[in-house]
Amino acid sequence: MADPIRVLLVDDHQVVRRGLRTFLEVQDDIEVVGEAADGDEGVARAEELRPDIILMDVKMPGTDGIEALRKLREGGNPVRVLVVTSFTEQRTVVPALRAGAAGYVYKDVDPEALAGAIRSVHAGHVLLQPEVAGALLSDDDAYGSAGRGSALTEREREVLGLIADGRSNREIARALVLSEKTVKTHVSNILMKLDLADRTQAALWAVRHGLTG
Repeated sequence: MADPIRVLLVDDHQVVRRGLRTFLEVQDDIEVVGEAADGDEGVARAEELRPDIILMDVKMPGTDGIEALRKLREGGNPVRVLVVTSFTEQRTVVPALRAGAAGYVYKDVDPEALAGAIRSVHAGHVLLQPEVAGALLSDDDAYGSAGRGSALTEREREVLGLIADGRSNREIARALVLSEKTVKTHVSNILMKLDLADRTQAALWAVRHGLTG
């Protein structure tokens, strides 16, 4: 049996953390390894515990979730962050994804759907609710111009389209009959050529410029 997905909960409301823990602890493949009440504590706990996934609130006293995301990326922590929040405004959505969130769901999400979101993000997928993607795509300056796409090879465009469809590297490798190592190289080249930080931004760039299946 595969090791459980190690999850860190970062939310300033104890009742929210308790509710999340209560539900997640009954999942056979998910283990809650710790909690934090603000962004700074979340970053410190992430360094200490090295979780696979962080469930991160956005609005918290002191260091908020967006700043905590930036600190994690600047520190080179590879943890994937799933933002769980009640805020839906574009001014919250865009900075969170720019800062490196791998997914974005709302606090009223169905518990089983949340568990599925954790598994999906852990598998390497980009997870966005449709209205969240719409808000991000309406930001004209968020992900650069279409002209950068001319630098991509045909294979890179194929890989980018599959990233936009939410495929993990393993699934892309199977679809294109490539090794995972080759797919990782293509993804790195795509990010470099488009001047993007991660596959979440790459997926949104592809959707914005019509490179989806």
